Amino acid sequence: MPYDSSLDVQVFAKSWEGEDERITVSVYSYNNGPKKMQIVRENRDREGNMHFVKLGRVDKEELEAILPLIQEASKHM
Repeated sequence: MPYDSSLDVQVFAKSWEGEDERITVSVYSYNNGPKKMQIVRENRDREGNMHFVKLGRVDKEELEAILPLIQEASKHM
């Protein structure tokens, strides 16, 4: 069965923004299935637009900023 975006329900989402980046922690449920956490990084380009990039590694500042978001998101799972 192909992915159907209308069946993907966002239960929770909060973001942390740095100078040129944003990390969003969210919880989704697809087709009333189990809730799963998603962590996404976006970087700002020269024009100021945000673009998805691989999360990869996080530094200490990022980790300390998103840990409370992860803990809050886990309460929605």
